Amino acid sequence: MTRAARRLACAALIGVTAFAGGCARALLPEPAAAPALFALAGDGEEAAAAAPAAAARTLIVEPPRAAPGFDTSQMVYVRRPYEIEFFAHHQWVDTPSNMLAPKMARAIEGTGAFHAVLGAPTSATGQYRLESELVRLQQDFSTTPSHVRLTLRAALIDAASRKVIASREFDARVDATADDPYAGVVAAQRAAGQVLSELARFCAASVR
Repeated sequence: MTRAARRLACAALIGVTAFAGGCARALLPEPAAAPALFALAGDGEEAAAAAPAAAARTLIVEPPRAAPGFDTSQMVYVRRPYEIEFFAHHQWVDTPSNMLAPKMARAIEGTGAFHAVLGAPTSATGQYRLESELVRLQQDFSTTPSHVRLTLRAALIDAASRKVIASREFDARVDATADDPYAGVVAAQRAAGQVLSELARFCAASVR
């Protein structure tokens, strides 16, 4: 084979290799885009402070349980009854129940009705225990505008007798300013703020 022929053969081989490499890259799936992450701050109107506790009351706030389908960091939306869907490119930084737990303790502490409000797990003992369940946190597109609904069920328990002192379901519905996930996040902050304020007042009133 002449030198010119060898050069032509090498050039052809390089071209075929490059073409094959390009085809292989074209056939590979595109890497998934990182989802946008959001925190549930629960900013809202603070509950009015109650009179100082007459006794050294201590409240232990258990982490909220989550109803099936809501124990996830994925953001839930619905378009029709009974069917839960998740946004593909937007999610919470943690599960909503985990994010709500410390905010519940701070909101209740702000009422002044308890000497101390501690989050579980803790080695401390308390006269009262708060158990709760996140029933739902979802953006509903079955209405115009869409709205966010947050429902929390809570029970205040006497730790010594294990009797339920009081229980209540808190439900907040807030319209979104637009039919998109970010508007749902903003509405969720307001809904969480409303529920936290009502929960704090409920706990304070239940031990007076």
